[in-house]
Amino acid sequence: MTDLHTIRAVISDIDGVLWRGETPLPGVAGFFGALRRRRIPFVLATNNATSTYAQIARRFKALGLELRKEETLTSAHAAASFLRHQFPAGTPMLAVGEEGLTTALTQAGFRLVQHAAGAQAVVAGLDRHLTWQRLTEAALAIRAGAMFVATNLDPTFPSEHGLVPGAGALIAALETATGCRPLLIGKPEPLLFLEALDVLQVPAQATLVLGDRIDTDILGGQRAGMPTGLLLTGVTTREILAASPHQPDWVFEDLPAVQRAMFD
Repeated sequence: MTDLHTIRAVISDIDGVLWRGETPLPGVAGFFGALRRRRIPFVLATNNATSTYAQIARRFKALGLELRKEETLTSAHAAASFLRHQFPAGTPMLAVGEEGLTTALTQAGFRLVQHAAGAQAVVAGLDRHLTWQRLTEAALAIRAGAMFVATNLDPTFPSEHGLVPGAGALIAALETATGCRPLLIGKPEPLLFLEALDVLQVPAQATLVLGDRIDTDILGGQRAGMPTGLLLTGVTTREILAASPHQPDWVFEDLPAVQRAMFD
């Protein structure tokens, strides 16, 4: 097992690690401040496709921390990057998602459409304003042959009120309506982790993955060959962990515990 004191970079999840809903979790400023002081680079890599870099950076700044654009990777960016290799600029896409997803797709050069006709791909993520009409257009496009891409399949999302429906719950409706399974881009697939390594320029075995979901963050980090640390501040409980076939290298109560283990 890698010694935590030899870690040279960090890939951290956001929801359930940095904050729960709109509420910051304990120790965020202290931990990332410690990384900055020790010149340990990090990337925030999240399955949440709803937020833009600017929105994440504002929340970081409210904690007294600056965040560079290259330090944030979302499943929306990973989906747009994947699709750039599949379709030329200007290709019509139908997005089921919020600003983070639509911004990533338009910045990648795609044309967003509202109706099924002509859509070459349906890209689906969490959409907290989803309507039956939008689901209908997406289903019709998929049935007509459009590529079906999912930013992630997380069934739940941690909020201040508990676990609420995540992108996977909404995408399941499209699967049921079309009989088609989506192509998954986000964790536990390795794309986000590999893109983060390109930014960090640190070997996988020296890069610590921190997350709160055993089935996405931890499994994905392991698939990418990285040591992993599970935080018990989000989705995975000790009971879920005990029953899982996938076990992290370390388990932490919260970010202050990570900071103590790495730097004390």
